[in-house]
Amino acid sequence: MSKATETAVKMIESLPEDVQGQVVAGLRVLVEEARDEAKWDALIEKKKESLIDAARKARKEIEKGKADDMDFDKL
Repeated sequence: MSKATETAVKMIESLPEDVQGQVVAGLRVLVEEARDEAKWDALIEKKKESLIDAARKARKEIEKGKADDMDFDKL
């Protein structure tokens, strides 16, 4: 366990039990959000070159006049 985690545990343990439950519930939300962010970061990093290639292709098509504006009403 890291020092930061040990410190957090000690801080939570110093609270009344009912408050500890509230804090832990809030931490669960934060941890899940951090996991989701990490997954997105990993996915984007993995697909980075493909995304760059797609953007370059789109830019070239726009320059050649082969691209149309997206009609968001049709989505």
